[in-house]
Amino acid sequence: MIDRAGIMRLIPHAGEMCLLDAVLAWDARWIRCATESHRAAHNPLRRDGRLGILCGVEYAAQAMAVHGALAGVIKGRAAVGYLASVRALNCHVDRLEEVAGTLQVTAERLYGDGDRAIYSFALAHGDIALLEGRAAVVTGRDAV
Repeated sequence: MIDRAGIMRLIPHAGEMCLLDAVLAWDARWIRCATESHRAAHNPLRRDGRLGILCGVEYAAQAMAVHGALAGVIKGRAAVGYLASVRALNCHVDRLEEVAGTLQVTAERLYGDGDRAIYSFALAHGDIALLEGRAAVVTGRDAV
């Protein structure tokens, strides 16, 4: 398991903008993370006390960044990256701050060639699906 401090050493997000609390498991293809930051009143993505479900895409993007660093796709600290597109996005709730307890954030690398990758991702609370989709990610020199 990797804690929040370990995650911050891997991705460019610092302080409260690091939304993930722990990496629970990972391998060369996928990652599973946990967090309770969606309940924090000081979450930087909240607006008027609310955290819309679309903010879950940022949680997934951070899981993808951590995975890229851990799987050796990105050497050392994760380079700046961008979501080039998000597809097949399914939202099953309106807001995240209303979800009690720990969120599980998973991402699976479906395809990748160096600085480009396609991931599927999901956010869940226990067996309850909250959000899922696919994302194209560009990092490193291609992200400029």
